[in-house]
Amino acid sequence: MRVLVFFDLPTESLDDKRNYRKFRKFLIKNGFMMIQESVYAKLALNSTQVTQIVNEVKESRPKFGSVQILTVTEKQFAKMEFISGKVSGDVVNTDERLLIL
Repeated sequence: MRVLVFFDLPTESLDDKRNYRKFRKFLIKNGFMMIQESVYAKLALNSTQVTQIVNEVKESRPKFGSVQILTVTEKQFAKMEFISGKVSGDVVNTDERLLIL
């Protein structure tokens, strides 16, 4: 399964910018990979791990702004299509359980 985190956080004040950086660093430190700006994904092996990941994100979310979480299966994630822009070789688009970078 994949856990997708979408967020839209304010960046008007210095505190807002600090909270944005802190949340983004939390996601990266905890194994999320950026799909596009403000959209991150993480692989979860089972629903128990999904629940744990969701709880960690809820605890670390900033006070202001919008954070959404979506859980999809590997098969659904692999069906994602990249439509616009130049094709990039570093895009992870597979339904394999093991991914070696």
